[in-house]
Amino acid sequence: MTKQEIEEIYHLPLITLLHRASEVHRKHHNPEELQISTLVSIKTGGCPEDCAYCPQAARYHTKVNAADMLTVEEVKQAAIQAKESGSSRVCMGAAWRNVRNNKDFDRVLEMVKTVNRMDMEVCCTLGMITENQAKRLAAAGLYAYNHNLDTSEEYYGEIISTRGYEDRLKTIDNARNAGITICSGGIIGMGETAEDRIGMLYTLSLLNPKPESVPINALVPVEGTPLAEQKRVSSWEMIRMIATTRIVLPKTQVRLSAGRTEMSDEAQALCFLAGANSIFSGDKLLTTPNPERSADQALMDILGLKPKKPFASAPQPVEVDLDPKDLPEEKQIKWSRPNLVR
Repeated sequence: MTKQEIEEIYHLPLITLLHRASEVHRKHHNPEELQISTLVSIKTGGCPEDCAYCPQAARYHTKVNAADMLTVEEVKQAAIQAKESGSSRVCMGAAWRNVRNNKDFDRVLEMVKTVNRMDMEVCCTLGMITENQAKRLAAAGLYAYNHNLDTSEEYYGEIISTRGYEDRLKTIDNARNAGITICSGGIIGMGETAEDRIGMLYTLSLLNPKPESVPINALVPVEGTPLAEQKRVSSWEMIRMIATTRIVLPKTQVRLSAGRTEMSDEAQALCFLAGANSIFSGDKLLTTPNPERSADQALMDILGLKPKKPFASAPQPVEVDLDPKDLPEEKQIKWSRPNLVR
């Protein structure tokens, strides 16, 4: 699609947009399935970045304090609880600008291996990664890498100055080249225009292959951050963004992410009708509130939604050329991602 075509879709009358998005959704997905992910903060706070929305930035005076990195056993227990609650994916987030090749990264690799053995999709969001680091994550069994674009390239500089837009695209390329599926979306309600939202979707649509997962977040203003006084977006804006995303990226899992605590059950139901087929479960998203699991289960029961099984949307296995020095424990140069060969 051209940017103009996406703009025309975005500005359709909402009732028409909902109808079109629902038709696209039913064509490519089971409308009665919901992919459930659990987000675990494995390293909270102390981030050197200046993302205007983030309470984990060290430079802002928020109620989030830096904490030690979780142990592998703590992550395993969180994954067990997540699986018992119906989650098919565990996403581990660390408040880092970029990954460093040190003992902390070695621990992350062990966390990935541990959760992967539980027959769950494993996702990480660790900041910028090199292609070598992406290969190591993939070899450990990483299924997806999250690296959000956040907004359009034109508005990006108003939100973040410590990392460029090209840096984000490069990290996505590095993960993709290692055979890892991509999770990348953005945030609405940061003062951007409709054109910026359209621009972000246009950039996502240009990725080849398209991202397998796109989270759409509503800004949760946090005291102490530059966007603390930002007015919250309405549920109607979230519904419109979800519906447009579904039409632009018909085969992608569209995740209704941050901001759900401010949405009624009816508004969330319209998002699912419009094409959202993934949520984060649990009472917290890193540092911001999220609906409790019991509330999500009650809504799913009302709507007749059931949890999606792990790896149900797995792409074909990808062979990656590895240099022996990248993975000294590997004896073969050619490697097929083990958690995609099922």
